Amino acid sequence: MDEPLTAPPLHHADGAPVRILVVDDEPDVTDVLAGALTGEGWEVRAAADGSTALRTAAEFRPDAVVLDWMLPDLDGLQVLRALRREAPSVCVLFLTARDAVEDRIAGITAGGDDYVTKPYSLEEVIARLRGLLRRAGMTAGTGTAWLAVGDLAMDEEAREVRRGGAVVDLSRTEFELLRFLMRNPRRVLSKEQILDRVWAYDFGGRAHVVELYISYLRRKIDAGRSPMIHTVRGVGYVLKPGQ
Repeated sequence: MDEPLTAPPLHHADGAPVRILVVDDEPDVTDVLAGALTGEGWEVRAAADGSTALRTAAEFRPDAVVLDWMLPDLDGLQVLRALRREAPSVCVLFLTARDAVEDRIAGITAGGDDYVTKPYSLEEVIARLRGLLRRAGMTAGTGTAWLAVGDLAMDEEAREVRRGGAVVDLSRTEFELLRFLMRNPRRVLSKEQILDRVWAYDFGGRAHVVELYISYLRRKIDAGRSPMIHTVRGVGYVLKPGQ
C-alpha cells in the first residue's frame, strides 16, 4: 500500500485528535495496534474484554472502535449492539479470525462498518480506519500540519521540531528525512526508499548519504533520550516511540 507513505494525519475539524478504542483480549495485539495508531497522531485506549470496553467507551467517547469478535465475557456482536445504543455514529472495525461469509454478513448486519480478518497487516487496519474516519467527517491537511510520534512533534508548516517540548534545530535535509520517517512510524524504510523520497536519487552506491544523515538525526533527536531511530540490519531504518 502506498497511502501510508504520504497520507496526512486525520483529525476533527477543530484540530482535536481522533480517538480510537482497541478491544482485544490478547495483550500483544493491543500493544502493537495501539502503538501503530498512536503513531498516526491518534489518541488510543485499549480494553481486554467487552464490559471494560463499554465502560471505557462511555468515558472516552471514541470516534472509532477496533473490535475483536471473540472476547472472554461478551462477544463482539453484543458489544457492538451496546455501543450503537449509546453512540450510533461511532465507526466500528471488526478484527477477527472468523472469515466465513455468514460471519461477515452477521457483523455488517449488526452495524459493523468494516471487517478485517486475522492475520492482517497494520497498514490494512490503518487504511480501513482512515477510510471510515474520512466518511465520518474527519479532515486531513487543514489547520496546523502537525505530526506526532511519542514525545516527538513536528509542525510541517512552521518547520519546527520538538522532542519532549524542547526545540530541535534541524537543517533542511535533516528536516525532510525526519518528516519522511514520522509519516511512516513503525514502518521499516529501506535506504532506497529514503533516497528516492528525500533526495530523489536512484539508488546506486549512495547508501553512505543516508547513513550519514541518520547519524546526524540521532545526535539531535536521540541524544540523552530513549532512542527512537532504529536500524534494522540489512533492511533499513524505523522510527518508533521511545520506551
